[in-house]
Amino acid sequence: MRLIIFLVIYAGIVYAKQVPIVINTWAFTDSTQAAWNLLKRGGDAIDAVEIGCMTCEKLQCDGTVGFGGSPDENGETTLDALLFDGTTMNMGAVGALRRVKDVISVAKHVLINTGHSIVVGSQATEFAKRMGFTEEDLTTDRSKKIWTDWKNNRCQPNAWLAVLPDSNTTCGPYRPVQENDVYYNHWTHNYPHRRTREHFQRHSFSTNNHDTIGMIAIDANGKIVAGTSTNGMSHKIPGRVGDSPIPGAGGYADSKFGAASATGDGDIMMRFLPSFLAVEELRRGSTPSQAAWTAINRIKEYYPSFFGGIIVVNKQGEYGAACNGMDSFPFSVASQANEKVTVKRVTCK
Repeated sequence: MRLIIFLVIYAGIVYAKQVPIVINTWAFTDSTQAAWNLLKRGGDAIDAVEIGCMTCEKLQCDGTVGFGGSPDENGETTLDALLFDGTTMNMGAVGALRRVKDVISVAKHVLINTGHSIVVGSQATEFAKRMGFTEEDLTTDRSKKIWTDWKNNRCQPNAWLAVLPDSNTTCGPYRPVQENDVYYNHWTHNYPHRRTREHFQRHSFSTNNHDTIGMIAIDANGKIVAGTSTNGMSHKIPGRVGDSPIPGAGGYADSKFGAASATGDGDIMMRFLPSFLAVEELRRGSTPSQAAWTAINRIKEYYPSFFGGIIVVNKQGEYGAACNGMDSFPFSVASQANEKVTVKRVTCK
């Protein structure tokens, strides 16, 4: 009997050492620190993820989070974000948000102040203004130069497939390919090296151009929250929304089991709901590392060279990660066990 009591107490000690915890994708340590500072004072997991992602937005982490990065084909920066509460199973998200900087905070207002899950585009801007946010231009000199250089490079790379432009340049507007079309025959006759798919360079994802922040926090009460923030893919077709604000894709949480958050080629990754799959694997008894690799390998079956990574944490605060299409995937952690923010790495298989 004494042995049983000891084991129960010991298990409680292990739990206490690991939680609270915050973990996020990439070496965005300022964001980790901001979230951890709140958690260690007894703060709520939703507020921790908000302030963590907000820090990254203000710092414009690697140019792929927040304003002034990843301009679309019109040169405009638009933003996506998600907050998912694993205790209430409620969420708030925004997609293709225009002209408002604080996208994670707008997502929080969707969570708290509406019965909806996601609002998008210009209507999301109007919602944000009603919630007290400022409308402003998100363009910077840096993002303007990225867009100008892209235009000067014949609008390459881009996300179009099986289309041709309505001019003798590679910039749009575009129209679907019709092989019996006079214009198609004219184009392929005069520009034989410029054909449908081969005519356009596919945008390639790497650690240099796509570093969405995905964050997971567990507070002292065991509440688990996942969140994301990004300005998406460079040179995307206007209106494109990536995986970050999609529940189960960019992030997912269930306080009974754990949470996950993914980053990478969102157009591919969202098709497999990797964050949801990883949490379901935790439900089945997998370790966080096993759950992470199950989610990555599911995508890899169909897209062997895709670029992406995922972080997973269970309710005890144990964590793991997995990746593909890069040498290794860094992520940042701070917890009750080690209050110092630490950057970990997982080697991609």
